[in-house]
Amino acid sequence: MVSTSGDEVREGLSSVTRGTLFLLVAALAYVGISFVSRVIVVDGISQGEWNAFSLALTFSAVLSAIGTLGLPNAIARSLPFTSSDADRRTMVRGTLAVGAASGIAGAVVLYVFAGPIGVALSSSNLSAADLTLSLQFFAITIATSVVSTLIASIFQGYEDVVPNAVFVQVITPALFVAALAIVIALPPHAVSYVGALAAYAAANVAGLACLTVYTLRQLPRRLPAGPTAPGALRKLLLFALPLFVVGFMSTLTGYGDTLVLGLYHSSEVGTYTASLTLARLIQVGVSAAAYIFLPVATKFLRRNDLPSVGLTFTTVTKWMIAFSLPLFLVFFFLPSESLLFVYKAPYGTITLPLDILVVGAFATTFLGPGPTVQVANGRTRLLAYNAVAAGLIDVGVAFALVPEYGYVGAAIAWSCANAAYSALSILELGLLDGIHPFRRHLWLPLLATAVPVALVLAIVREPLSRFLLPPLAVGIAGLFVLVVLFTRSVDVGDALLLEAVERMLGRPLPRLRRLGRLGLRRRLL
Repeated sequence: MVSTSGDEVREGLSSVTRGTLFLLVAALAYVGISFVSRVIVVDGISQGEWNAFSLALTFSAVLSAIGTLGLPNAIARSLPFTSSDADRRTMVRGTLAVGAASGIAGAVVLYVFAGPIGVALSSSNLSAADLTLSLQFFAITIATSVVSTLIASIFQGYEDVVPNAVFVQVITPALFVAALAIVIALPPHAVSYVGALAAYAAANVAGLACLTVYTLRQLPRRLPAGPTAPGALRKLLLFALPLFVVGFMSTLTGYGDTLVLGLYHSSEVGTYTASLTLARLIQVGVSAAAYIFLPVATKFLRRNDLPSVGLTFTTVTKWMIAFSLPLFLVFFFLPSESLLFVYKAPYGTITLPLDILVVGAFATTFLGPGPTVQVANGRTRLLAYNAVAAGLIDVGVAFALVPEYGYVGAAIAWSCANAAYSALSILELGLLDGIHPFRRHLWLPLLATAVPVALVLAIVREPLSRFLLPPLAVGIAGLFVLVVLFTRSVDVGDALLLEAVERMLGRPLPRLRRLGRLGLRRRLL
């Protein structure tokens, strides 16, 4: 096995740091823009219409994920793994052709079956006409979402996060807000249900158009014209096959509980998705890191440099906890204030689902981007088994609990399934490769920060203004950094990360270096 190279790890951490920071900024922008659009839509339509909107959005997300056919991770891993531009050209063209056909097929299927689905899920609080109309509009977004995801994954293989960060997470949501503003500007100067649906569909089409222009200009600079290698597409599709199972079951894990809830308690879908949206914010950090970590880990594994993968994995997981831990503590102990920060009064009174959901969401962050390492390592079949197990847990627990407990049962199903998926991956990585996050320099600052803050928030139950939540979260993140230094939990990966940040900024950071030396342990674990 190749020994860990400081230069190689530094280069990998530099790429991961740049990409993660870029994606985190984009994710925060997405949260802000989505906040504006949700306020506009929720205030303009009825609660029953919002239930239909949320359920239709879930259906379109499921079909979009299935429509990618496992190609996003496959192409993002295969491009850095192969050394031939001819292979890359074949893979890129084949991915776009297959993906476009799949996206269009998914859109047609949803549009055709929108009526029967609307009738089947209708109830006293969910109109069949509203749900049918939503599904027909969201059918458009399936094709645009599949193609946008695949384009972003192609650039991901080149360690370029701009398409995902800028076009998918910022421009498209911003276009939705702009379209809503146009709807409001037109008589009768209010957002109708049809207006909201049309604005969402138009924003997705316009976002894909902008991304296509970027692709036509930038992709030839990374992949110049030349001969192709016909056999490469077959290899890519074979590699993507188990990842299709992973994608399908992961989608089931993420949305199966919501669909089951819609089947038994459709009137609770809007309330449940409000909590689920907040809980998923906890996963933003590790998802951003995993996105750019995939091509970086692939490069290490192509050279059989497993120690570099393990070191980078632990360092990335540790500092993503600094992002997710504050959100977890705030959402768990201040759920009503957290919901009211985004939604209007009715959605802030039901808090138990959020308390349950954030536990599962934080577990996936603490365990790190294990599934990403398995993709990079080519263990897609093992990952498929994990995804099937997690999907069955989600749907099985949902069918067992949702009929009686409603959104509480759905929340339990989602948390159990997501935690199980990450736990299975990290267990396998620990046994096969010795990669895991259970290092002293990671769990010690986590516990030393979380326990006292949790005690304070649990004891002090005074009402807190929702506008104090952001500074509170920032304060907890700062406390985590101080605890890392105080407990001497700085390791060699952190030192290399600092050097990577300095290279990214183009200047030394002497004060941070001095603080780092204070926290550096004499014997690194």
